[in-house]
Amino acid sequence: MCAERMQRILTALMLGIILYFFATGSAELQAGAATSFNFQVAVVLQFFVIIMMLVWAFTNFCPSTWMMKKSFPPCKWEKEHKNEQ
Repeated sequence: MCAERMQRILTALMLGIILYFFATGSAELQAGAATSFNFQVAVVLQFFVIIMMLVWAFTNFCPSTWMMKKSFPPCKWEKEHKNEQ
């Protein structure tokens, strides 16, 4: 498994966890709760993901990919693309 691929998998898992918190939090709010800890967690996590994506978009530097490259090798996209042709 390579670093960039692992980062994308973790981003997808993070978005799934955020979706779970949004769903459970909105159910609590619809049930009549004044506040929902799950909804607050979802908003904070979503805000974090948005900030990280904006950093990546504007600087072409992804902190999570940088951290992943310390544990996993970088992807060799060119080599895989040549094998497909």
